[in-house]
Amino acid sequence: MAKDSSKKSIQDKTFTGFGNLIKLLPTGTVFLFQFLNPVLTNYGHCSTINKYLSGILIGLCGFSCAFSSFTDSYVGSDGITHYGIVTVKGLWPSTNSGSVDLSRYKLQFSDFVHAFFSVIVFAVLCLLDSNTVDCFYHSFETNQKTLLMVLPPAIGAISGSVFMLFPNKRHGIGVCMNVCFVPSCRIGSKSKGKIWTSFP
Repeated sequence: MAKDSSKKSIQDKTFTGFGNLIKLLPTGTVFLFQFLNPVLTNYGHCSTINKYLSGILIGLCGFSCAFSSFTDSYVGSDGITHYGIVTVKGLWPSTNSGSVDLSRYKLQFSDFVHAFFSVIVFAVLCLLDSNTVDCFYHSFETNQKTLLMVLPPAIGAISGSVFMLFPNKRHGIGVCMNVCFVPSCRIGSKSKGKIWTSFP
C-alpha cells in the first residue's frame, strides 16, 4: 500500500511538472487518450485484442498531434473563425476569407519541427501512463520510476530550447486558444462581448 501511495505521489508531481509540455498537444487528443486508454487497456490487464485497440488509439492520437501542427485558423469576412490546412501556397480551404491574406499561412519548416516534437511529447505521455506500460511492456515497469523523474525535465529542456528557436504562432485545430474578449471571437459560443475560452 505504501509503495503504491509513493508511486502515485511521484506520478502526481511528475504530471504537474509535465503540464506545460502537454499544452503543446491538441487538447481534444490528450483528453481522448486519457479517457479511452484505461478502458481499451483494461486498466493494464491486456489481452491480445486490448493491445490492438490500444495500439490503434495511440497511433491515431499520435497522427492527430502531428496533423494539428499543419493547421491554422483565421476570422473570415463573416466574423466566424475558420480552420484550414497549411499548404505551400497558403491556407486551404479559403472559405469566406474576404480581405484576409491566406498566403501568409503557407507551410514552413517550423511546422515540421513542431509536428515532430508534438509526437515526441505524446510518446513520453504514453510512457508515463502506467496502463500503457503494464499492457505493452510489463517488465519495463521497474524502470518507470526513473523515467518519471528523468524524461519530463529532459524533454522539457529540449523542447523549450527548440520552441524558442521556432516559436509556434499557429492556432490550429485542437490547439488551446487564449481567453478572448473581442466581438468577432465566437469560438465556443455565438455570444458577443463576453469572455470565452476555446478548447476545440
